[in-house]
Amino acid sequence: MVIFHEYLFSTLITLFFGLFLLYNLIRKTIIMKSNKTSNNLGVAIDNECLDDEGKTDVIIVGAGVAGAALACTLAKDGRRVHVIERDLSEPDRMVGELLQPGGYLKLLDLGLQDCLKDIDAQRVVGQTLYNEEGKHIMLSYPLEKFHADAGVSARCFHNGRFIQKMRQKLVTLPNVRLEQGTVTSLIEERGSVKGVNYKTKDTGGGQLTAYAPLTIVCDGCFSNLRRSLCNSKVDVSSSFVGLILKDCHLPHENHSVLIMSDTSPMSIYPISSTEIRCMILIPDQTAPSIANGDMVNYLKTVVAPQVPGEMRDAFLAAAGDKENIRRMQLRSMPAENSQTKPGCLLIGDAFNMRHPITGGGMTVALSDIVVLRDLLRTLPDFNDANAVSSSLQRFYTLRKPLASTINIVADVLYQLVLSDPSRKEIREACYGYISLGGIFKNGLAAMVAGLNPRPLSLAFHFIALGLYAAARSLFPFPSPMAVWRVAKLLFVAVGMILPIIKAEGIRQMFFPVTLLPHHTTY
Repeated sequence: MVIFHEYLFSTLITLFFGLFLLYNLIRKTIIMKSNKTSNNLGVAIDNECLDDEGKTDVIIVGAGVAGAALACTLAKDGRRVHVIERDLSEPDRMVGELLQPGGYLKLLDLGLQDCLKDIDAQRVVGQTLYNEEGKHIMLSYPLEKFHADAGVSARCFHNGRFIQKMRQKLVTLPNVRLEQGTVTSLIEERGSVKGVNYKTKDTGGGQLTAYAPLTIVCDGCFSNLRRSLCNSKVDVSSSFVGLILKDCHLPHENHSVLIMSDTSPMSIYPISSTEIRCMILIPDQTAPSIANGDMVNYLKTVVAPQVPGEMRDAFLAAAGDKENIRRMQLRSMPAENSQTKPGCLLIGDAFNMRHPITGGGMTVALSDIVVLRDLLRTLPDFNDANAVSSSLQRFYTLRKPLASTINIVADVLYQLVLSDPSRKEIREACYGYISLGGIFKNGLAAMVAGLNPRPLSLAFHFIALGLYAAARSLFPFPSPMAVWRVAKLLFVAVGMILPIIKAEGIRQMFFPVTLLPHHTTY
């Protein structure tokens, strides 16, 4: 009888603990389901990991390349981050597909290089530069000083796959709250930004608020918060028409193609092991219609003859499919050099855009994140408004060398390919300058790659190119007509370059150390 009672008692105890464990398991499952955001990432997002007011260090608006990379970086530094992204499904864009070697180095610095795995990213080690006559130069990136095991090179990929990998990494960090919602406005008190107002699908259009001592806006080129933070104007100059070519190969392995022609300048690069992206630059005022078939005819008759022979059949096949043709307006905007509102910062395409012909956008964004991370690491928290404001002001100066170099190279190259007889002569001189090889070729390749962030090097090459163009025009003897042609050429060149340099800020570019307190090194 005693044995029976002991057996009954142990059975009841076991049953009680079993029911208790089952209750906790069911409760936990219900909580996880209620907190799971529909995000197409394959990972549940814990919305209870952070409360808004008092427990968030930084709000990040946007989870594109810049926003996701910044959120990962700050979270790994122990900051509590709330990320609000309008659409967490995989983006389908034609830009942000080329990461230059300089950008890859910044990705290594941030510890995010694993985001390039399993997305079929392609290595690119240089460009093949074609002129209007079909001649070409191999413009390889100067990667000799980097160890082969580091894998330093450009990477090309589907932009959406890269962003999703970053977001997947982001949601694994315990001090991050990633939420799908649309930020409608900033919350301001006494001229300082204290947080954001936003809406989500779950609230049925109702307004939510989030508070943090620092808000960073990186919601892309179509930012709806930019106008409340800066006065920079977006310039829409032209369009890119994009195609995807299949079952073909680049003329030279691991080298993208850049065709410098005023009729159909284009950039061609691989975005997967089976797909090649072709981007054709077309001025907005002459862009044919896709809907009525004019674009197909334009691509086949005007653009196709410029395409390298080994890719022409694939190009014609791609151009014949209207569903494969996409058009995108190109936007550029110089960066403002001062903070407009305390407690808030713009970065990424919301802050600074340059022509995408060189693929330098992600390199600038990742470089900005490295600079910002190093500045914010010196602050124990973000509640000291004066310390945060001082760090953000230093950010504008410290970012300038690399950002201005890449911006100017991209915008000058775009100016070169515009249809104009004088610019055609400069373009031919540029091709001849690169053909000299040595420091002339490697120096320009390093700046395009984001490996030489020195505006003084840029100035050196501009001056050297001008002297080369003048000598080329005056050879074999300086006739009056030749002298007049050189004067006109230099006038056009200066008129083309000077406004771009002025927009970047001459002092910020060439003498940034004079803007820093106590001449801090950078």
